[in-house]
Amino acid sequence: MGLRGMFLSVIAVVVGAIMYWALTAQSSSIGRDHGFRFSGIGMILMIAGGAGFVTCAAIFIASRGSVERSTRTMDSHTIDPRGSSTTVHEEQH
Repeated sequence: MGLRGMFLSVIAVVVGAIMYWALTAQSSSIGRDHGFRFSGIGMILMIAGGAGFVTCAAIFIASRGSVERSTRTMDSHTIDPRGSSTTVHEEQH
């Protein structure tokens, strides 16, 4: 999703707009016999592309939100064979 999905959605809207406003199937037998209309498919592509763009943009914005910097701490306690103990405290920012 994200930028790639937004790009594909824009392409769907552009292709849909071309099919809706620029192409005609009035003289085609396919258009008369089977009810196939470029304008209908173009409108479907524009609506689907717009919905896809909004969805991908929302996901992109949500994933790019502020990242809180977390601090991780680690404490380790070791005892060597002589009986000496060592304690280590580490913090990572």
